[in-house]
Amino acid sequence: MKKRFDVIFEGVGRSSGKMRNDISVDWPAQKESFELATDEGAFHGGDGTAPPPLALFTAALTGCLMTQIRAFSKRLKIEVRDVEVRARLHWEGEQEGNEPYVTNPVGFGLDVSLDSDASAEDQRRLLDAAKKGCFLEQTLAKGLIVDHRLRINGSWEDA
Repeated sequence: MKKRFDVIFEGVGRSSGKMRNDISVDWPAQKESFELATDEGAFHGGDGTAPPPLALFTAALTGCLMTQIRAFSKRLKIEVRDVEVRARLHWEGEQEGNEPYVTNPVGFGLDVSLDSDASAEDQRRLLDAAKKGCFLEQTLAKGLIVDHRLRINGSWEDA
């Protein structure tokens, strides 16, 4: 029997420094809230008071897969003593003159090491399950379009 569930996070970010952003993230279903910050270094005119957004993105993707590996190892009864994931996220940017640059993802790679006596087949089965259960990896794999709206004169408009 399949059961469906929704996972919804809501965030509100406010600028609070040269390039710093303070972000409140709520997980209403769990009644949990998180306070996060991002900043840029001198390259972007920031003060480096918090990790840049891409560092948090890298941590989130890495942590998501690691969490699913550990959670699903129990469900699949595959013993894992330790997990290490090495991530490499690669983008390229292009800029003409003084115009804003344009970015493009080149490729993301996750190298997974499991400390386990499980067979290679079971380790592959566990990784496959974890990949399917990682919300971030599935979002990237499916290429979800992000909708944007812009408030103009008090009204929201699609942008």
